[in-house]
Amino acid sequence: MPESDLPDIRGLHLFEEMSDEHFRALMRGSYVQNFPPQIELIEEGDPSDFLHIVLSGSVELFSSWNGRETSMATVRPVSTFILAATIKDAPYLMSGRTLEKSRIALIPSQDVRAVFDIDAKFARAIVTELAQCYRSVVKNTKDLKLRTSLERLSNFLLRQQKYSGGGAEFDLPLEKRRLASVLGMTPENLSRAFKALQSYGVKVTGNRVAISDQKDLERFAKPSPLIDDYST
Repeated sequence: MPESDLPDIRGLHLFEEMSDEHFRALMRGSYVQNFPPQIELIEEGDPSDFLHIVLSGSVELFSSWNGRETSMATVRPVSTFILAATIKDAPYLMSGRTLEKSRIALIPSQDVRAVFDIDAKFARAIVTELAQCYRSVVKNTKDLKLRTSLERLSNFLLRQQKYSGGGAEFDLPLEKRRLASVLGMTPENLSRAFKALQSYGVKVTGNRVAISDQKDLERFAKPSPLIDDYST
């Protein structure tokens, strides 16, 4: 593990309060690797041999069944995936591939579990992160089950607007095909949904979104912190 990468990893909530001794022990068995775009890093069903940390680039988590594939999430720096499988010593439930040139740190899962057993602050941080992940899954499930596709898209746009600084114009963070998959839609349905939102002041040109009537869009979307605020 290069010394230059240690501060970024240490700065993650997962590692910032654990003892220096235990952090060094984790890093001794870890390594960093550069991957080109579209390289599959993990495959669902495989054993969870490593905890991965995205240091640069981005990774798509996805799942497949019966000839169909869906995008689950995009992991960006600096963050880990997939922690639950590492702690449980269970197979991956999702696959992961690089979306662009990416620098990934790999920490052996057996080392993570060993330190989990002896470092209380590390264990508490892991429980906190897993609890946050669980709450995010519940919110995503509510979004999918309680809202129409048009409501899901409108609330996604409002969330992205907030993440982008709150301006009337911002860029979509992913290509439309992947966005459709994340929202549980087909690309054709997504295209129709964007057109339908024009009546609420939404204009999309390529990946650029412009919202001209904020209040009208919010009245239609009815955003809720119990669904849309992934920080709580």
